Amino acid sequence: MQRLKYLKSCWQLLKSSCEGATKLSSSISRSYSRLPPRGPSSFGLLFDIDGVLVRGRTPIPAAKQCFKNLVDRNGKYKVPVVFVTNAGNCMRQTKAEHLSHLLDVEVSPDQVMLSHSPLRMFTQFHKMCVLVSGQGPVEEVAYNLGFEDVVTIDMLREAYPVLDVVDHNRRPKDSIPPTKGLPPIDAVVLFGEPIRWETNLQLIIDVLLTSGNPDRTWNPTQYPHIPVLACNMDLLWMAEAKNPRFGHGMFLVCLENLYKKVTGYELKYEALIGKPSVVTYNYAELLIRQQAENLGWTTPVKRLYAIGDNPMADVYGANLYDRFLQASHHAKAKMQASSGVQAMDRTEEAEMTSTELGGAADVYGSKEDLPEGCSSVLVCTGVYSRDQRELPLDPTQTVTEQHIFHGHRDFRFDPTLMQPSFVVHDVKEAVEMVFQQEGWPLV
Repeated sequence: MQRLKYLKSCWQLLKSSCEGATKLSSSISRSYSRLPPRGPSSFGLLFDIDGVLVRGRTPIPAAKQCFKNLVDRNGKYKVPVVFVTNAGNCMRQTKAEHLSHLLDVEVSPDQVMLSHSPLRMFTQFHKMCVLVSGQGPVEEVAYNLGFEDVVTIDMLREAYPVLDVVDHNRRPKDSIPPTKGLPPIDAVVLFGEPIRWETNLQLIIDVLLTSGNPDRTWNPTQYPHIPVLACNMDLLWMAEAKNPRFGHGMFLVCLENLYKKVTGYELKYEALIGKPSVVTYNYAELLIRQQAENLGWTTPVKRLYAIGDNPMADVYGANLYDRFLQASHHAKAKMQASSGVQAMDRTEEAEMTSTELGGAADVYGSKEDLPEGCSSVLVCTGVYSRDQRELPLDPTQTVTEQHIFHGHRDFRFDPTLMQPSFVVHDVKEAVEMVFQQEGWPLV
């Protein structure tokens, strides 16, 4: 409870921080000497995957060379590395094996963070009966995260065969099969975009409007609904196609609008995790700390560099976490100045929402171990490219309110958080820049 109160105080300071505090980047990719080197053994790298290392199943050419520079002759990483992706349609082991094959270096499952990884810490939901939506081995993923009673969309439609009727070929033909029945559903967990959107949208709405008993009659006035936890808010993502593809964030937009259209109420989330939520970056930082320990480092990691291609997910999220870190250090200094006594106003507590944190799960590390900051590095090989000119790369310009906001409905639009700390061409250039920045040799 004390730690959550501390976080609430930090977040209040973060929300009131100066909007101009985020660093503006130069349009010149190799202006690397703007910050002083921080010395060896002081930083960690957070890599996005799609659009940074791969495009669909095809590796981006610079990625292999980049990782050759990141490991020594024995294949051991020189610095802590964690892969932070909003994908969530597989197990960590599977993603690690895939990356190892693509990059020609060994990637451990402990280095992989999927959008749903922080759900391990949401233990208050693990004993509930949860409906899971997504694709891939969603049932196995849910059990692996700690959930004990799992219902999939397919299990639900088989138990209640008259619910899924958009596709005429899936409707009962001659006679209506009997309802099998399932235990009441206590919460809904959305892992990622499903294959049959119409089926998932229909059945999730059924569950929400019947308090987890989809064989009952809808009751749109019963509000609020059972808890909904959503992973991956990406509106768009980059595969082999020339233009971005719809992501899970687009599915969430559909679900939110359908629910409001039917009930007149806003769909509410118990937790929104995955980039750009603060809880996701803090969980990634815990993994970085573990990697540093595995490397035998005795000094704490002072700075994180988050390398991504999506201004809304990667840049916004890294900058948001950087603000959180600054607010945390400010709060710590304030507490120390007042002899460790912290008086927190009830209004501050009320203004802190679980959605802004990514959920009320207590995954945060000791405040003494938090890094000094987190820098955002934007590459031009994915969702963002310089040809789009969506970001003002001239430091004299600013992002206007007219900029299209691709973020989630529940995240406030803050144009300064869209400004990357650095803009580079590709991931190889990003790593070279970071090493030079930190005073590390590349070879």
